[in-house]
Amino acid sequence: MNEARPQAPGAIDREIPSSLNQLYQEVILDHYRKPRNKGRLDDATHAITMNNPLCGDVIELMLRVEDGSIEDARFLGRGCSISQASVSMLTARVLGRSLEEANDLSRKFTSLLHGEGALLADDDLGDLRTLAGVSKFPVRIKCALLGWNCLEELADGTNAGGDAG
Repeated sequence: MNEARPQAPGAIDREIPSSLNQLYQEVILDHYRKPRNKGRLDDATHAITMNNPLCGDVIELMLRVEDGSIEDARFLGRGCSISQASVSMLTARVLGRSLEEANDLSRKFTSLLHGEGALLADDDLGDLRTLAGVSKFPVRIKCALLGWNCLEELADGTNAGGDAG
């Protein structure tokens, strides 16, 4: 008799619907080919550079924060399509948010990529939900989270205007 193996509470079913997988591929390619907010931000109030030494991805995230709100977000970097698409999506999604709100979004996104299936219904994540398919490829999760790790460091205030890597 074969019993179904218990799954961790809230874990994303590894069989993400094919329609979401197709959308995932389209969104990644679109953001990789036509990145949003890529370029230097000369008047950045917060900046950090991080890399993923396992695959060579490098991201410099720059934010201009005024009156507690992210007024501009840009990035420079190189790497795989997943890292570059994810940071492109990040810069579009955090505009107008406070650093605390952006950090909350980052925590949600990280949880989504680590299998928290309930977040697929979270409207706050918007099109970031299409990246849930990355969870099927554990080695690629670090690629998708590199820009978000930059954001968390900046939001925590430990590297405002600084550099890490």
